[in-house]
Amino acid sequence: EEQLVQSGGGLVQAGGSLRLSCAASGFTFDDYAIGWFRQAPGKEREGVSYINPKDNTTDYAESVKGRFTISSDNTKNTVYLQMNSLKPEDTATYYCAAAGFWSRMYGTNWNTFKYDYWGQGTQVTVSS
Repeated sequence: EEQLVQSGGGLVQAGGSLRLSCAASGFTFDDYAIGWFRQAPGKEREGVSYINPKDNTTDYAESVKGRFTISSDNTKNTVYLQMNSLKPEDTATYYCAAAGFWSRMYGTNWNTFKYDYWGQGTQVTVSS
């Protein structure tokens, strides 16, 4: 079964750090691009970061640039999101998602890809 299993969420004070993990199984890891998204109650889902493990291209939302770092460990089929200098406005449920070749063939950018698989989500809460 193709799946993404997330871990690493929790409660942290403003200025602190968390590392989220997204472990893939059941598909060829480096054939898929991975995006991180977040959604707060009553708000639209927004893209946070993106990586293509095949060529290591990355991108970040302007709101997290310089604070968050995305990386992949292809030997573990795992993508990480290191979150530093966390702010209360980072509070949300975070999801990872995987997009294969056909899913991103007609996408204009990583935010608009039709992702094939989604993780279960993990809560990140940043207190002030």
